[in-house]
Amino acid sequence: MTLLSPGFADPVLDGQACFRAVLDAMSRPGRIAVAGSALRPPAPLCRAAAAVLLTLADADTPLWSDAGGDAEAWLRFHCGAPFVTEGEAAFVLATGTLPALDVLAAGSEEKPQHGATLVLQVAALDAGSGWRLTGPGIAHEHRLAVTGAPAGFVAAWAANRARFPRGVDVVLCAGDRLAALPRSVTIQEG
Repeated sequence: MTLLSPGFADPVLDGQACFRAVLDAMSRPGRIAVAGSALRPPAPLCRAAAAVLLTLADADTPLWSDAGGDAEAWLRFHCGAPFVTEGEAAFVLATGTLPALDVLAAGSEEKPQHGATLVLQVAALDAGSGWRLTGPGIAHEHRLAVTGAPAGFVAAWAANRARFPRGVDVVLCAGDRLAALPRSVTIQEG
């Protein structure tokens, strides 16, 4: 039997703070926010990813995860989210191997909001260098260094971006830091 670590100490206030962090990150793509600093989720789930899912997933939010049994039990207990196949999930948690973006729910031309949100754990996030991000919410360009992004991510992102307004949104998480990549953002390496 595995003991479950606690979720948010104050579910309302902590959930509101995390929601605000995700909202700010989505409206300012590539900007780093902090969430879930006090959480202690089971490995390999990082604090920011745990906070995002505690905030946004619930019993009506289909979820897919590659994080293993302990993390799945923790998420089931704290969120109540049903676990489904990756193509049916509203939220996809990738802690290891990235599922192909084109198999995730992309919404439709009439209902693009039904596209999945990928919560992608990476090793580190730093501002000021790395990827060049352009698009809505960015005045000229924003730089975001992402350590540990899966090989081929930028090419997969370009294909995802080409489906706009359909597609997948991404929340990158490392430790207690997060940054968002709405499907409208263009990424260039270097």
